Amino acid sequence: MGKVGAGRWRIALAAALAAALALTATLTACVSDTQRLAFPPSQRGQRATPVVVGTAGSVAPRAAEAVVARLLREGHSDLVARHLANMEALGGPPLVVGNAARLLVDGPETHRAMFAAIAAARRHVHLQTYIIEDDETGQRLADLLIERRRAGVQVSLLYDAIGGIGTPATYFDRLRESGIAVCEFNPLTATPGSLNHRGHRKILVTDGRVGFTGGINISDVYSSGSASARRRTERGVGWRDTHLELRGPAVAELQKLFLGTWERQRCDAQRDVEFFPTPLRAGDRVLRVIGSTPDDPTNLIRAEMLSAMHIAERRIHVTMAYFVPDPQMLETIEDAARRGVDVQLVLPGFSDFWVVHAAGRSHYDRLLAAGVRIHERRDALLHAKTAVVDGVWSTVGSANMDFRSFLHNDEVNVVVLGEGFGHEMERMFAEDVAQAHPIDAAGWARRGIAQRARERLARVLEYWL
Repeated sequence: MGKVGAGRWRIALAAALAAALALTATLTACVSDTQRLAFPPSQRGQRATPVVVGTAGSVAPRAAEAVVARLLREGHSDLVARHLANMEALGGPPLVVGNAARLLVDGPETHRAMFAAIAAARRHVHLQTYIIEDDETGQRLADLLIERRRAGVQVSLLYDAIGGIGTPATYFDRLRESGIAVCEFNPLTATPGSLNHRGHRKILVTDGRVGFTGGINISDVYSSGSASARRRTERGVGWRDTHLELRGPAVAELQKLFLGTWERQRCDAQRDVEFFPTPLRAGDRVLRVIGSTPDDPTNLIRAEMLSAMHIAERRIHVTMAYFVPDPQMLETIEDAARRGVDVQLVLPGFSDFWVVHAAGRSHYDRLLAAGVRIHERRDALLHAKTAVVDGVWSTVGSANMDFRSFLHNDEVNVVVLGEGFGHEMERMFAEDVAQAHPIDAAGWARRGIAQRARERLARVLEYWL
């Protein structure tokens, strides 16, 4: 199976065990969970003027209107205005202005940027990840964190118990012995009913000035990247993923999410340092940082995705690692395609967890019949979680389009509004399509009985995946 495959299977088996232990509680919660996934996109009351935050905190209504006016002048003002109104109708976190947002494609570019930010830290480093492995990448990170701690920087690491299950205790012991605060998200010694709750967020904040989030973990599986996927190495095929680097006032929103999780997990108390320095303007991006947990009455990440697709007029372009849509999400995607929206999905041609992959493929017949175009990346393991709608509403984050992300995990996504960033997202999507294999309805109908059986089995299990 190989090192990568064995590591993923250990995590998958541990997750399955946790789900089995939590089965009774989960079955009890199914009804309420289904209700949480069944609200209409327009349910919430609309605000007259967006709530906007900038370098000086909350922006006055008149100034907020000026921010919106500048955003509308960027291009396709009708589309921007439509999506902005829709976002405000949902409620949730404020729009944050004055930011720089840089797309990071694949592991090598992302790890370089993250490690450079850590090396430059002078006050604190806050890192939350789902998977952290004791491999070359993990050791480079550990050495860097220890060096920063010896230089007087406060360092805090939060990792998920399932995501880190294959990492030896000695790895974390070394960090703790160096003075680093290390905390495990929802340990496996927790009550069985809570074991299905996982910390899937990836957040890095350094000195309150630079923030990162997206889909990339700390592991060598990202080392080759998708650009070199055809060059098979001892580490296996390259992984295709997306991360985001933020500078500006929005970094404080990531900081709040990290500190809130640290407190809820009852991690060690942190000494008082300047976690929220005076924000500095870093660019023109207008965005919203959205965190979600299983305790939320409504999952706002899903609500944003669902609502953006519900009002889409031109394009819905989704690149998704684990695509197991709930009924309303599936209907929204189909309805968009039927009304003439260009709906395209870039999905994995293979996966590190076959059941999720088969569950997603079980919906292809319906999607293709509705006019959705599906492309599979078969040259790299697709792990990205991104979408761009109408070229003006974009999201990058940790949340997949599946029940697990929307009901069982802590997740974080960034929504960026505007045509400038949308152009970057569309270019990235076009590159994925160019490297992908198109799925046509006639060819799909000829798939074998064994594959159909796997899909049917996976469909039965999709809620728990």
